[in-house]
Amino acid sequence: MSLLPPSQTPLNQHSLTALESWLEELGAKQNIQDPCLWIWSQSKYSAEIRMGIDELKVTWEQGAKKSQYSFPYGLSRKDVQIAIKEGP
Repeated sequence: MSLLPPSQTPLNQHSLTALESWLEELGAKQNIQDPCLWIWSQSKYSAEIRMGIDELKVTWEQGAKKSQYSFPYGLSRKDVQIAIKEGP
């Protein structure tokens, strides 16, 4: 059972523990040396997800191509999750 708030809840209303649980549920792995960095690997691309002070920064890598986008914490978890899964 998930302890996450409803998916429409903005990220800034999640506790740090809830954000980490959400990223774990997505299948992301936390970097041991940098706990703010999470790695999410898919068959077609991978993504680095960095929890910053004001935003969640995602850098997708697909082969040699990289693209990056920052998501303000005021967005809902559902919207950010859809965007992350959509990929580059």
